[in-house]
Amino acid sequence: MLHGLSLLPDCRPERRGAAEYFHDVLNLARIADSAGLSHVKITEHYLTPYGGYCPSPPAFLSAVAACTTRIRLLTGCLLPVFHHPVRLAAETAMVDAISGGRLDVGFARAYLPQEFEAFGIDMDESRERYEKTIEAVVRLWTEEDVTEETPFFSYRRATSLPRPVQRPHPPVWGAAVRSRQSFAWLGEQGYKLLVTPALTPLADMRDNIDLYREAYRARHGTDGPGPFVAASLPLLVADDDRTARATADPLLAAYLDVWAEATSTWQKTASRDYPGYTGMSRAIRAMTPQRFRETGSAVVGGPASVTEQIAAVTEALAPDCLLWQADYGAAPGDVAERSLRLFVDKVLPALP
Repeated sequence: MLHGLSLLPDCRPERRGAAEYFHDVLNLARIADSAGLSHVKITEHYLTPYGGYCPSPPAFLSAVAACTTRIRLLTGCLLPVFHHPVRLAAETAMVDAISGGRLDVGFARAYLPQEFEAFGIDMDESRERYEKTIEAVVRLWTEEDVTEETPFFSYRRATSLPRPVQRPHPPVWGAAVRSRQSFAWLGEQGYKLLVTPALTPLADMRDNIDLYREAYRARHGTDGPGPFVAASLPLLVADDDRTARATADPLLAAYLDVWAEATSTWQKTASRDYPGYTGMSRAIRAMTPQRFRETGSAVVGGPASVTEQIAAVTEALAPDCLLWQADYGAAPGDVAERSLRLFVDKVLPALP
């Protein structure tokens, strides 16, 4: 099984500035590259401390490409509802060229009401925009003289440059959280799947992952590389369990607080494209660091304990890759680095 690095800046500016954050996470990316980890991913968000430091995953991953040699670069995820496909196709192909063909392109539907409001996008057309934009990007990567006519964008005889280095195009991923329709659609398209089992019980997440795999095989059979699932979870490794919990719990609490604040607009928002999201912040605020750990949504402990927890997550979800969140709670750079080095030196050698 593959292991990689997952990033989502959740920094309040008064606590940690953007320059410091990016200095530290680029250092983590170099460590992950040297250790032979599989991916480094980062997510696009706007306006709030929940991800707001990274409006452009391609820009960040270009910097990662410049200071690494092997690790794959994953946009985890771009939000296509806020972008024109011509721009997305061109910018991602540019990063693919800069990195020598190391880019994986992950997409997500976006789900924060304030982002939709700022961009003037109707949440009730989110799913259709998402699907049509991804389909258009793939066409622009692989075809010439592309014509599209949709309710959201249109163009005639467009040939995108630069062309991707990877053929036929960079691997495509999609994030899914709750909607079984999203899991099935990603399988039908033959895309890779990214999940973050933060508020979803692992058993429920496994059911949705199985649906994705079934939809993939029903449409594609044994053609292609087959279904592929990555799960992203917070990780903190310390010398022993007690030290790890004492270090991780304040960071998890800060992460949950920033996340709950970002989703507070769901208190007064409803959308047919997002059933079950109204009131999301209440569920996040009801979560404690201890419960987060006990449900398997975060992996925290000494090396032996973390090895056991990873075995339990692997049994529950059967992922192909685990992407470890190292930057949550605006973790200081030295704390995140020590945890990652202990994972590489003490945990990875003990895993099957």
